[in-house]
Amino acid sequence: MKSSANTARPAAKILHDPRWQAVALRDPTADGKFYYAVKTTGVYCRPSCAARLARPDHVSFHASCAEAERAGFRACKRCKPKDPPLQEAHAATIAKICRHIEQAQDAPSLDTLARLAQMSIYHFHRLFKAATGVTPKAYAVAHRAKRLRNELRHGGKITEAIYGAGYNAGSRFYEKADALLGMTPKSYRAGGADTAIRYATAPCSLGTVLVAASVRGVCALWLGDEAAALTQELHDVFPKARLAAGDRQFGLWVARAVRLVDTPARSVNLPLDVRGTAFQQRVWQVLQKIPRGETASYREIAARMGSPKAVRAVASACAANTLAVAIPCHRVVRADGELAGYR
Repeated sequence: MKSSANTARPAAKILHDPRWQAVALRDPTADGKFYYAVKTTGVYCRPSCAARLARPDHVSFHASCAEAERAGFRACKRCKPKDPPLQEAHAATIAKICRHIEQAQDAPSLDTLARLAQMSIYHFHRLFKAATGVTPKAYAVAHRAKRLRNELRHGGKITEAIYGAGYNAGSRFYEKADALLGMTPKSYRAGGADTAIRYATAPCSLGTVLVAASVRGVCALWLGDEAAALTQELHDVFPKARLAAGDRQFGLWVARAVRLVDTPARSVNLPLDVRGTAFQQRVWQVLQKIPRGETASYREIAARMGSPKAVRAVASACAANTLAVAIPCHRVVRADGELAGYR
């Protein structure tokens, strides 16, 4: 009876430790944050280890591999806790695949990319989307469209830009031109000429919100002190577009935007036209997970993404964010806690 009571006390302590939940769920996001050891086997593991779940009274937690080894435990041969976290290895693989897609003249097939990653097609597709926020096909399409926009901005001939961006047939490109550019190639090359953009402003708890949309969806969602200043900024960003006040139906989008500002915990069904690289999208997804009323530094964001050295790239992605409310870059601060001046 006494032995049973002695066992129950450490088990209860472990069960109430939040780290036990991560072990029970084999949570990969907890890898590197702590390690757990099992007294009966004499090994220590990362939280995501696929080994059979040990009894809680046999488990102890350790802050590092070195600490676990000083306590007399050896590294698990299954999860290899001394190796880089699996997420980092996957991130390196996906980065290599992204570079391959960017350098290819034609979009590689899913089968080709999966073989290059040395994974099954299903596992690769799921992993790529989890890491970048987009599918491999969408990434290839977006990168080719980016190349096209760059070609057009340099003022070259439209036909040369189409083929230079990797489109093998002009007819196939023109079928998708509106979705790729939101306007004709000629208008895009002319700086957004002949593009109709609706917009409206409304008061909110943080000042004034401006919502603007082309036929593709929301192209601006900005906060400011005065409606006049926000409207002028819209004219500066889209100098050759036809700007017009939104109608009654458009007002519903503005109302949703105001709700998003005033109650950001709610999900709002806005057709956000979010542009950016896969890295920017990953940064923006992390930003959206920062709880209301809390902040994080650029270094912390980079660490959460598994790219601790990408602090400057994180800052650049925050600066590139034009959807200031939906993607809350205002919750990211410098290491000293001060605001950094981004939107």
